[in-house]
Amino acid sequence: MKKKFGFALLLAGFGGLLAFNSVTPLNPSKDKLLIELVAFVLNRGHFSPADIDDDFSENVFMNYLNGMDGRHHFFIQADIDNFRSYKHKLDDQIKAAKIDFFNQSFEKFMQRMTQVKGFFPALLEKPFDFTRQETYDFDYENQPFAASLSELKQVWRKYLKFNALGIYTGLKETETKKKEEDPSYTMKSDAALEQETREILQEDMRYFFEARDDLNRNDYFSIYVNAIALQFDPHTSYLAPSAKDRFDQNISGKFEGIGARLSKRNQEIEIVEVISGGPVWRGKIIEPGDKIQKVAQVNETPVDVVGMRLDDVIKLIKGPKGTQVFLTIKKVDGSIVEVPITRDVIELEEAFAKSTVIEKDQQRFGLINLPRFYVDFTDYGSRNAATDIKKELKKLKQAGVQGIVLDLRNNGGGSLQTVVDMAGYFIEDGPVVQVKSTGGQKQILKDKDPNIEWDGPLVILVNEFSASASEILAAAMQDYKRAVVLGSKQTFGKGTVQNLINLNQVITGNTYGDLGAVKVTTDKFYRINGGSTQLEGVKSDIVFPNRYAYIDTGEKDQDNPLPWDKITPAEYQTWSDGQQYNYAIKRSKERLGDHPFVQLIDQQAQWVKSRQEDTQYSLNYDRYTAKQAKTDSLSARFKELNDYVNGLQFSPLRADLSAIQKDSVSIEKRRRWEESLGKDIYVDEAINVLQDLQRLQKNTAPVASIK
Repeated sequence: MKKKFGFALLLAGFGGLLAFNSVTPLNPSKDKLLIELVAFVLNRGHFSPADIDDDFSENVFMNYLNGMDGRHHFFIQADIDNFRSYKHKLDDQIKAAKIDFFNQSFEKFMQRMTQVKGFFPALLEKPFDFTRQETYDFDYENQPFAASLSELKQVWRKYLKFNALGIYTGLKETETKKKEEDPSYTMKSDAALEQETREILQEDMRYFFEARDDLNRNDYFSIYVNAIALQFDPHTSYLAPSAKDRFDQNISGKFEGIGARLSKRNQEIEIVEVISGGPVWRGKIIEPGDKIQKVAQVNETPVDVVGMRLDDVIKLIKGPKGTQVFLTIKKVDGSIVEVPITRDVIELEEAFAKSTVIEKDQQRFGLINLPRFYVDFTDYGSRNAATDIKKELKKLKQAGVQGIVLDLRNNGGGSLQTVVDMAGYFIEDGPVVQVKSTGGQKQILKDKDPNIEWDGPLVILVNEFSASASEILAAAMQDYKRAVVLGSKQTFGKGTVQNLINLNQVITGNTYGDLGAVKVTTDKFYRINGGSTQLEGVKSDIVFPNRYAYIDTGEKDQDNPLPWDKITPAEYQTWSDGQQYNYAIKRSKERLGDHPFVQLIDQQAQWVKSRQEDTQYSLNYDRYTAKQAKTDSLSARFKELNDYVNGLQFSPLRADLSAIQKDSVSIEKRRRWEESLGKDIYVDEAINVLQDLQRLQKNTAPVASIK
């Protein structure tokens, strides 16, 4: 099983590309209906439908078990052996909308979890012997399931001991530091620290099982449905109603509610963060650490939420803009208050584009950070990535910048339309991306607006986690020779488009409540030069290594990716003859060729790769700490990278000052961002490239170096 990594995904929109006839429910069971609907949508709508045969069945079988118990901490080998009769029958079960396998495996999983909850406290009653020579292996994928329940107890004993060893080592280090700072301090004994370790771990495990208990049958059934969906490709998936809500929030960067993040611990719902600008923040009554005891709607009896599932509490609290909700709050000081809150649209500022002015050698440059290509699909005219980028470009032009860096690092994608609109800000007009849909129909998406928002030097920063929409924009600007792409050897390599199909709209006569949605791959996109970014990604003009350079992180390292291919190129003209473009790339490669920091980053990347492959840890204290010391010693070689300062000067745009200074949280977030940029070697080289591009325009001698 290959590693899986989560990313925001490129979407074409909610409708349009797929049309289904309404399906009338045939089965009395909601679970059976869901299997029927998902199979129907995938077979009719997927870009490259999978053959639902015995091989498909085996892959679903393995993926589902991995999703349920990937660490082999609950099932035993006898359970797996009993399940094997379904290994090559799930294709038939899917076609017949049967869920016998899920029912059997779910019941057994619940039984095993109850057994583990019953025996784990006893494992923490007896002191751990940290002098004993034994190891714990994190390579769960290649480990067998426990042969018996007694062997499963030993698996858990080692797992708990490994966690305990980390806690114990930390406590000992704290005691040692206290003694160093105050020689009169009496250090706690090893026995006392070991007992304290088990008490901490006991609380952690209670929290672990509390979170497990919060999951219901529907949550586990979603794992099964997704094991089916993911056989089509890595980005096709089933979204249960709660997951659909989170998806909408992530893709739009906003939601309707009270503006607070919640968590559950010891059966209580706690406020862990107040979102700046939201109703709770404006009310100045509720603060982090407060606990919600009851929730009431207007003219309704309050609902006691202690012990309730977190998702269910969130459903009670969220609601349309302008409506009221009443929270009974237990304050940190123990007092009880009822707080009326008027719900509003909450915008998560960290999800939106932001910019800064950079000064170097008495020149001004701009940097725009875009975390994702966000959009509200129900209202494209509202705030989205394209309109925000246009605003940032206008503000930077007014600030007199001479070049712009567009930072798409870690940007996993989002809306296709925003990419097309955004590309148009940097070119006169022309094709941006080619899209081939289910059935083979090809469409060229173009910028038809001859207006240009920014015609100056442009650098796009990418890394291995720049995916989908990020790759479309970077590829288009690269093909036009409009921007220099600087970053990892290649981007993520996701060249597919997904549509979100609301299952509630696929059927008639639904009496089962919200069925959720299916995110299904319906298209592949291609560069205007005809090549796909699928698997291959976008290869940077200037390759700058990072710590993830040797780790499997891309589309090619996921399960069931669609293949790479190419189509005929679109007709387009490059931005210029490429003289500036090629010269800036040449100059950068000369700077980076033998730069000590670049070599050190590459060495760090190789070291990170070796650590990832090291899955065994000793449960002996002396050996464990010796390995830690060796790791610390090796990592010290790379401490110089953490101390790097690029010497650039950063300042916010005048138009942004009021928003930044609205509260201490916003001020601190801005300070941390600019501090991180000041230690960013990639930003430094991006500015050097802009200087080269800008100097060549002025026909001046190029001089630039990384500080």
